[in-house]
Amino acid sequence: MDKFVIEGGRKLSGCVKASGAKNSVLPIMAAAIMADGKSVIHNVPRLQDVITMARILEYLGAKLAFEGNTLEIDPSGINRFVAPYEFVRTMRASISLLGPLVARFRQARFSLPGGCVIGPRPIDLHIKGLQRLGTEVKIEQGYVNARVKDALVGTYIFLGGSRGSSVLATSNVMSAAALAKGETYIEFAACEPEVADCAKFLTAMGARIEGIGSPSVRIRGVKKLHGAEYTIIPDRIETGTFLLAGATTRGKVRVEGCQPRHLGALLDKFEQAGVPVKTGKNHIEIKGVHTWKATDVITLPYPGFPTDLQAQIMAFLSLAEGTSIITEKVFPERFIHSGELNRLGANIIIDGSRAVVKGVKKLVGARVMASDLRASAALVIAGLAAEGTTQISRIYHLFRG
Repeated sequence: MDKFVIEGGRKLSGCVKASGAKNSVLPIMAAAIMADGKSVIHNVPRLQDVITMARILEYLGAKLAFEGNTLEIDPSGINRFVAPYEFVRTMRASISLLGPLVARFRQARFSLPGGCVIGPRPIDLHIKGLQRLGTEVKIEQGYVNARVKDALVGTYIFLGGSRGSSVLATSNVMSAAALAKGETYIEFAACEPEVADCAKFLTAMGARIEGIGSPSVRIRGVKKLHGAEYTIIPDRIETGTFLLAGATTRGKVRVEGCQPRHLGALLDKFEQAGVPVKTGKNHIEIKGVHTWKATDVITLPYPGFPTDLQAQIMAFLSLAEGTSIITEKVFPERFIHSGELNRLGANIIIDGSRAVVKGVKKLVGARVMASDLRASAALVIAGLAAEGTTQISRIYHLFRG
């Protein structure tokens, strides 16, 4: 599907169940190849990125079986260590396979990954961490070539970069360290729930990890990992997107099967804007209001406001009373969607890593184009709230999840 046609101006109302977290399941699928036996993973979302990762694993020689939202992975037949360009060009998270391949098979050849166009997202921290563990890494002709001469050896690794910690790099290095000799200490590890989820899956396979969910993680290497049965956490970004859609359309939306504690920063912004929110152990309910107040947003690593909800909250704030300032600290170039929101009648000015969002009384349908996954979600939210018809082209980004 290449486009959505949305007849806007209607309030969203209803209840929806949160899917499993895409940003958890992709590194967990990668980590599963390190096991000696089969792993069974529950609450797996059927998204394009998950399908792409499954195809890569099958190309490498693993056997996969999907039944509903349960995925079984049998890595015993893996006999390839090369992930070619045609498989990984569309998905950045494919780099999550580098550490597990090196850990179990001592070698990997990996095409540099693709994904959304939201500015440079280097893989330097992935390479740095694996090199510290004893991996020889060379980048040649668009491929990462990694090899371990003898064995991975645990060590101290500072995993901070120019933009802070890295979710995928932390999961990648943590996975590799699980099969390294001795102890590995990762400082400045990413603290996102998805990283903790990967660590818990590794622990279920027999890894020995301390400090899960903290910036200081200790991994005691083991000789082998076994298959495990595991359930993926709910997707906090999907949950937040549904809630923002409900609030922007002045509707009433309840998300079941989510974890409110993972969305504290977003719930705080709703409170500042004057939008009522009710939470339970596993649900969040939002009741839209006719008018809401502007509020400033700064994206930061967890537990700060997630960059993956920045585009969606920009759509919400475009209809707020007053002026909001959105400061993007994670990916400063991630404002491509602002121009398309302006085509719908928003008043957004970009100033470096800041977006000045001056609230307008209404949005009006128009033809717009999605540039990436989260921009797609923001344009859908804006189109739902706008008067008239909105046509969003290149909507295929949305199906990546």
